[in-house]
Amino acid sequence: MQTDIFIAGAGLSGLALATTLKQANTPFVLADIRDRVGGRILTLDSSHDSQAATVADMGPSWIWPGQPRIAALLERLGIEVFEQYSNGLLVYEDESGQIRRDLDYSTMAGSLRVKDGLGRLTRDLAAQLPDESIQLSHRVICVRQQQHGYEIDLQHPDGKLTVQANKVVFAIPPRVIAAHIDFVPALPEQVMQDLTATPTWMAGHAKFFALYERPFWRDAGLSGDGISRRGPLMEIHDASAAGSDYGALFGFVGIPANSPARSRRRLLDDATKQLERMFGPALADPLDVMLKDWAEDSATATAADNATISHPHYGMPSSIAALADQGLLFASTEMASQFGGFIEGALEASETALQQLNIKGVSS
Repeated sequence: MQTDIFIAGAGLSGLALATTLKQANTPFVLADIRDRVGGRILTLDSSHDSQAATVADMGPSWIWPGQPRIAALLERLGIEVFEQYSNGLLVYEDESGQIRRDLDYSTMAGSLRVKDGLGRLTRDLAAQLPDESIQLSHRVICVRQQQHGYEIDLQHPDGKLTVQANKVVFAIPPRVIAAHIDFVPALPEQVMQDLTATPTWMAGHAKFFALYERPFWRDAGLSGDGISRRGPLMEIHDASAAGSDYGALFGFVGIPANSPARSRRRLLDDATKQLERMFGPALADPLDVMLKDWAEDSATATAADNATISHPHYGMPSSIAALADQGLLFASTEMASQFGGFIEGALEASETALQQLNIKGVSS
């Protein structure tokens, strides 16, 4: 298979770049190790009621005012947003299990959510691309520099695919590149060090979601916001879908990725008990629960990411930026200097890659 631009990673950054290349009639191949598009954007449907809007964003959940790229993209695609529910009091639990329900404070007031879940965004972008340009369930295993361009080997369950491309764009986490892709010739030592030193956003996170018959906490004047020093959820928010009678909460797991207490069965049980403890007995028996542990996702996380919970400082190291002159470009959200780690950062990085590609007739 031969093309002009090869893009590794069908998350938001890779999809945004691919749709722009399509508009410019520039040949490309977009490949992803997963059997779906979206990357770290993952919206799951609850199994409880297929007729109701009971979706759960198990990756990113919010966009924010002051993020112009994502706002413009959502408007262009006609995707509705709604404001994060924040009316009412925050629940606080200390290390000993003492609980306060009288804190007039909202941690996410002013943030926005996508009406049908953020997965709607990546699905709509992928729908604009020709089927033959997308190769899902394909792992990039080797990138070889040729006299003119690159030869990329991809592994699929049914065999190997080789793509010839003039330039390669990596829209996947830097540590995943360093850990799982061979380069011939090898990348400079400083590049490998910088790739490995860049924490993968969300890789240490796990998210728990619980669905209820209705948002019982609102009856008690609670917003659904919760902060806990006991856990296993360290931060909790209302995750009820727009236009749905159901109520939902989600929480970020605060247990290190390599801890036995982070086993799936134990987390589901302990997190459910925690919601009952913090928000009341009506939350003892959810209609549905879901858990996504990103530390177990090899397409996102490496062992080096196990302890990454806080928001690192991001941006593109000079050693990595210099490879653009050789036709190797890097466009994951970790490469964005202003909004690194956010959805906006994925679009910022895609925009930078587009500028580096310098395709005629295209402006970012």
